[in-house]
Amino acid sequence: MISDLDFGKEDSRGGWAPNKRVSYGPAFRWPPQPWAFLKWVFGFPGYLLPWNTLFAVGAILIWAYLTPSLETLKTFSFGWALLILVRNLVLAVLVYGAWHMWLYVWRKQSTAFKYNRSWPKTDSSVFLFNNQNADNMFWTLASGVPIWTAYEVLLAWAYANGWISIVDFSENPIGFVALFFLVPFIHEVGFYFAHRLLHWPPLYRVAHKLHHRNINPGPWSGLSMHPIEHLLYFSTILLFFVIPSHPIHMINLASRLGLMPAQGHTGFDRVVVGEEQTMDVSYYAHYLHHKYFEVNYADGMVPLDKWFGSFHDGSPEAHEAMKARRLRRGV
Repeated sequence: MISDLDFGKEDSRGGWAPNKRVSYGPAFRWPPQPWAFLKWVFGFPGYLLPWNTLFAVGAILIWAYLTPSLETLKTFSFGWALLILVRNLVLAVLVYGAWHMWLYVWRKQSTAFKYNRSWPKTDSSVFLFNNQNADNMFWTLASGVPIWTAYEVLLAWAYANGWISIVDFSENPIGFVALFFLVPFIHEVGFYFAHRLLHWPPLYRVAHKLHHRNINPGPWSGLSMHPIEHLLYFSTILLFFVIPSHPIHMINLASRLGLMPAQGHTGFDRVVVGEEQTMDVSYYAHYLHHKYFEVNYADGMVPLDKWFGSFHDGSPEAHEAMKARRLRRGV
């Protein structure tokens, strides 16, 4: 059987950390590295496969089969808005629930590749119902999904009424496809700046503190936020008021914002899929954010944390640099 000690090491407290340092893809490396860039774009795992392609195809299917037509959307109705809400609730339960069931209910790999070997708290007064998972599910389904849906309903209505320029595949196939490549960048940059704003002390105390109760996150922690944070987090969707696009691209971004936090908060580096095989699902950068609060406000391909001095790659050197920054601030 495969061992997580082949990929990382365990500390004195039982926590596990990968040997591989957090890094960005080659999209922003200088000087350019064309071969590395092509491998990153078309490799597996890479930029296209599996996740960006999965969300792009998912958006096409959601638009084709699970969204009312533009003609229907032109006239606002609570009926079609409710349909979109139910659709998003089902998607959230399926995606968050699948990660949670596999890793936390069935515990298919026990604590192998788990950053924090302990399980979510079930007797803590910090959380609603004294239960971390129940608390996270409440905020995700009672606040997160409805606010995600409200933004989506607003944009769908705007597309249908001509308030947003629609880029149609039949008229502009290159632009239509290119927008699928742009969506992950919009997602990441929007998330970074919204996240930095949420760490402004007044907003942190009022809203973001709720999310950060999850020092040891699980899948349902991903969208467990205060409603104020949900409003800011999903507001990136509003950029499509000024970016000509198709409703499919808006759904692509909305579903990424709504569903990707499940993977980003699994608390596991890899999923074991066979006796000698694993699937890399690492969001170690974001786990370090939950652990230290002031690093890695974004993670992915755009090195925003490097540019703004908040990057932590998991190395002892990065940890010392973080402590030095704290000392300079007198913390």
